[in-house]
Amino acid sequence: MTTKDAMALQLYNSLTRRKEEFRPLEEGRVGIYVCGPTVYGHAHLGHAKSYVSFDVLVRYLRYLGYRVTYVQNITDVGHLTDDADEGEDKIAKAAAKERVHPMALAELYTRSFFEDMDRLCCVRPDISPRASGHVIEQIELVRTLVEKGYAYEVNGSVYFDVARFKAYGKLSGRNIEEMVAGARIEPSPEKRNPVDFALWKRAEPNHIMQWPSPWGMGYPGWHLECSVMAMKYLGRTIDIHGGGLENQFPHHECEIAQSEAANDAPFVRFWLHNNMVTVDGQKMGKSLNNFITLKQASAGKHERLTKAYEPLAIRQLILQSHYRSPLDFSDAALHAADSGYQRIAEAVTGLRRQLKVASEGPTDQDVAGQLDALKAKFEEAMNDDLNTSVALSVLFDLVRLTNTLAGSATRETLGAVDDLFTRLGGDVLGIVKSEYAEAAGGNDEAVGKLVGILIEQRAAARKNKDFAAADAARKRLDEAGIVLEDTPQGTQWRWK
Repeated sequence: MTTKDAMALQLYNSLTRRKEEFRPLEEGRVGIYVCGPTVYGHAHLGHAKSYVSFDVLVRYLRYLGYRVTYVQNITDVGHLTDDADEGEDKIAKAAAKERVHPMALAELYTRSFFEDMDRLCCVRPDISPRASGHVIEQIELVRTLVEKGYAYEVNGSVYFDVARFKAYGKLSGRNIEEMVAGARIEPSPEKRNPVDFALWKRAEPNHIMQWPSPWGMGYPGWHLECSVMAMKYLGRTIDIHGGGLENQFPHHECEIAQSEAANDAPFVRFWLHNNMVTVDGQKMGKSLNNFITLKQASAGKHERLTKAYEPLAIRQLILQSHYRSPLDFSDAALHAADSGYQRIAEAVTGLRRQLKVASEGPTDQDVAGQLDALKAKFEEAMNDDLNTSVALSVLFDLVRLTNTLAGSATRETLGAVDDLFTRLGGDVLGIVKSEYAEAAGGNDEAVGKLVGILIEQRAAARKNKDFAAADAARKRLDEAGIVLEDTPQGTQWRWK
């Protein structure tokens, strides 16, 4: 497929609040920035929903033929415990609790994050910049905003003057007056306006993570880093910016304000936001202490879990819901997703085993037609704002088709089915794994010959009306995981 075919792709743009046909700034190339984790703890299921959702977006754009540059940051400094620019840096607070250096803590949980994402089959970002590695650029952006009159310094801290940026609130649909009236916190005496946000924070002498700046020793605000890193690697205006719905305000709203004020240019063309994972109707998150880490789910070590789950069962659960819909977690839902994942894995495993012993011959044209229809159904779903639920149902259609071909299809026919499984289920959805073939194990050619001998013995027993022996042969094969099917063309076999 070429990028010309991709013009039908419709994405819901949070900025315009409608689905729009996606067209990149530069033909054939797409720049995507996704807000990465604040690395002060292990990733949980809420993180998984966000990063699997945007992983599928990146995969599908590449499937359509685009050259994608995927940037996902690591927040290792600057994210305060209170979104109102008060409280401690989350990294520093966690580091003090564990009695380690903040950067040691950040390293530990950064490695843990990538380990979890690898196990979820999320493709690694092309660039994973760290906030602490871009402090110079952040200082320069603050300097620009001060010089242009959009920011002001007080006691070594610098704040963005929201009243100067008339478009503030255009992403979240809020206006400044309502925000001020609805403020539930005591405004900082340093701020001109309660909704002004910190670009640079003055550091106390005992604050470990601090840098010299024109305003004294300090550290950057949380919102600043994403603007700087997105623009550094993708340009002043980027195609797609993604993140969790909970970050739409204030984080993304502040990104827009500081970026567009500095550059006098649109910051992001398409804003995409994934909805959250909930537990009993409440957002899953560390602040509510109702989260389940991906490591706990894989080990089955949590009071809400009845067993250990494969990471791809979690991915399956996420794909069953739309990225913009909330996903209410339960062990029963994860168990059902695990069963569905196993059905797909077993079908692909059996298909590839048959493929090794199948005879050569032309591709069944009826099957080829069915495959074309399934591919079209898959692309139609994905072009409709990444409807992974319907796209996933196409894999189950492929499972059913595979079961009808057991023991009777040519190598070419089975290969065409396997190719579609790999392309749609592997390359795009990230569910179908090439390792399944290895996990099957054994010498399939030898197995095929032995099964053939037993089928002949069973046929001879039936011809001699020794049905007990014939049934015994079928039972022994069934216990070995092999199913016999009597067809007009003879007895065929397949793996369970």
